Amino acid sequence: QGPLVESGGGLVQAGDSLRLSCAASGRIFSGYTMGWFRQDPGKERELVAAITSGGRTNYADSVKGRFTISRDNANTVVLQASSAKPEDTSVYYCAASAASIPTSRRELYRYWGQGTQVTVSS
Repeated sequence: QGPLVESGGGLVQAGDSLRLSCAASGRIFSGYTMGWFRQDPGKERELVAAITSGGRTNYADSVKGRFTISRDNANTVVLQASSAKPEDTSVYYCAASAASIPTSRRELYRYWGQGTQVTVSS
């Protein structure tokens, strides 16, 4: 088990809310930018949302207005969706970057979780 562990995935109905948590252990990520990515089979892993230590955020266009990323404390990051859609079905990954901006560049994220499956049924 790595330093980042995701939880909260599973099966939800379209229109329901969704909450994913990322807990860090073994080191402090309070000064890191934290991101949530998702990846579908055969596709590249893409940024869903990112948040800097200062609270600056960045969202993918596909989730703007529906998803919210926040930091509950120094080592927990939460991704919430107010109205899940079937196209949100994916494997979601938490990641940490030393970048000072909420970057979408995967290569700048050094630490990754194992991923959690989210399935949204219509």
